[in-house]
Amino acid sequence: MRRIFAVVAALALTGCSAGTPTGPQAHEVTLVTHDSFVVKPEVLDEFQKSSGIKVKQIANGDAGELTNKLVLTKANPIGDLAFGVDSTFASRALSEGVFAAYASPEASKGAQRYKVDDTGRLHAVDVGDVCLNIDPAKLGGAEPTSYEDLVDPKFKDKLVVENPATSSPGLAFLLGTIAKFGENGWQEYWTKLKANGVKVVSGWEEAYNQEFSATKGTRPIVVSYASSPSAEGGKTKAVLDTCYRQVEYAGVLAGAKNPADAQKVLDFLLGEKFQAQVAEQMYVYPSREGVALPESWAKDAPLPPNPQTLPADKVKDNREAWVEQWRKLVQG
Repeated sequence: MRRIFAVVAALALTGCSAGTPTGPQAHEVTLVTHDSFVVKPEVLDEFQKSSGIKVKQIANGDAGELTNKLVLTKANPIGDLAFGVDSTFASRALSEGVFAAYASPEASKGAQRYKVDDTGRLHAVDVGDVCLNIDPAKLGGAEPTSYEDLVDPKFKDKLVVENPATSSPGLAFLLGTIAKFGENGWQEYWTKLKANGVKVVSGWEEAYNQEFSATKGTRPIVVSYASSPSAEGGKTKAVLDTCYRQVEYAGVLAGAKNPADAQKVLDFLLGEKFQAQVAEQMYVYPSREGVALPESWAKDAPLPPNPQTLPADKVKDNREAWVEQWRKLVQG
């Protein structure tokens, strides 16, 4: 999932801080992530000091790019542990044998609610629902509240979405429409969206930071995240009836050079101290139960109560065909 806010606090975990273990006693774990992974330096330093493990990060694009890289390098994995494969791509990573089984003792604190299967190969670290975001100031009081509203002529030329073939939130939005309108109805819906002037761009950065009217653009409706309004000081809103649930996972890579220490880093990602800073640093909801969210989130970024979802197996079996149908329908 490429997310909005990592650009303001991106951190390469090269282990160069004062608390990083050095010398022959140091144990290094290579953590492969998407571009939007962020952790507070002091939280990482404390873990590195207490564990004796040096964490080195390698970033690889968004969730789709990350998954592709992990699949292509599975015979000679580029790291020990990976974070950022999300629920739209998890089935592919599992079917390709990318991850090794591991039962983290921290999983029972909440991550188990979002498990993909019973193998223990993937553990849920955070939840980030993809929803329409709107700029009320530019809509003049006419605000969409549902998928159906987007095909109303009063919203013509006001929506920008990401390409599901190249963007994780774009794919999540497409899956949300399939879950909403069914396998025999989503095509007609997208035909109406096209007729109503939907604009398609390659990814989130372009959609949100260039096309959305709350930033630099002219379109007051964009596909983003339920948590996005928390970064805009309440100037924007998420349309909670248009959300599709994305879960981001971490797992020890099959064939990892240092699987024992990778397991400890995975426990850290699921642990209370890391989870407590997930919302502030990555603008997603922690998977761990009982973790307090920033006060402003109650008003600006509540967790959607009834997001759309699809079974992982259905997504796995149909994703490529759906994206190809969408491409012909919308871009053909």
